[in-house]
Amino acid sequence: MFSKINHVAIVSDNYGQLAEFYKAAFGMTTSSKTRTGRAVTVGDGYVGLNINPRRAGRSAGIDHFGIQVEDCPTVFERMGKKYPSVKWLQRPSTRPFAGISTHDPDGNMFDISQKDMSNRTSVYVENTGAANPRHINHVALRTMNPEAMAEFYAYVFDLSLVNKTSDDPNFYLTDGHVTLVIMPWDITDYDATGIITMGMDHIGFKVEDLETFKTDLATMAANNPRLAPASFSGSEGEALLKLFARSCPLGQFQFADCDGILLDVAA
Repeated sequence: MFSKINHVAIVSDNYGQLAEFYKAAFGMTTSSKTRTGRAVTVGDGYVGLNINPRRAGRSAGIDHFGIQVEDCPTVFERMGKKYPSVKWLQRPSTRPFAGISTHDPDGNMFDISQKDMSNRTSVYVENTGAANPRHINHVALRTMNPEAMAEFYAYVFDLSLVNKTSDDPNFYLTDGHVTLVIMPWDITDYDATGIITMGMDHIGFKVEDLETFKTDLATMAANNPRLAPASFSGSEGEALLKLFARSCPLGQFQFADCDGILLDVAA
């Protein structure tokens, strides 16, 4: 495969605590190269999850995802040929998980890396090619022009369009392991709840057994209330949870981590 989704990044006021949530709930492990004074990186054996401390001017939540490619010049050539409005920026060596940051034509930011980039070194658990039983299987974003953005990611990164039906407004592009779900953003969907702006929406996980996972999650919350999932309280919370559940058919159980990040889980 020419491209693979290799990391997801979160910004959090409680980055150390959030890392413990993903280790306890999903069995993620910390890389020996992680820089705990700067951020915490955990992984599922295939995809890295980078949890960054929130800095001035930054919003908390899912920040972006990253794509590793076989050849960056090919990506730049494709973007320049068909998407001249897209620009990119080389990241400094202090950001070793990302070589290049760029965006799609709708302005959704993501990272591009290549194995032999001089300004990139892995800070994730070594990828064995085999993901843990509990692992990231999709990342989702909401955007104004989902069909056009699906065409962008398919053309530039050779991601394959799968599971698209005529009555489904979403687009699903896969690298063979992780699916990028591109969902429409419509302000009227947020009737009766707080409005969430365009951009990254949720992270999806596969687990070995859904009921076992729910039991483990409840046990974890009882043992350490600081790791308990965030509540969808009140009428606005209930409306958001209903919107979340009906928006992405890849999940069977929807909840939020201890910092409010939306998570979608399926067996």
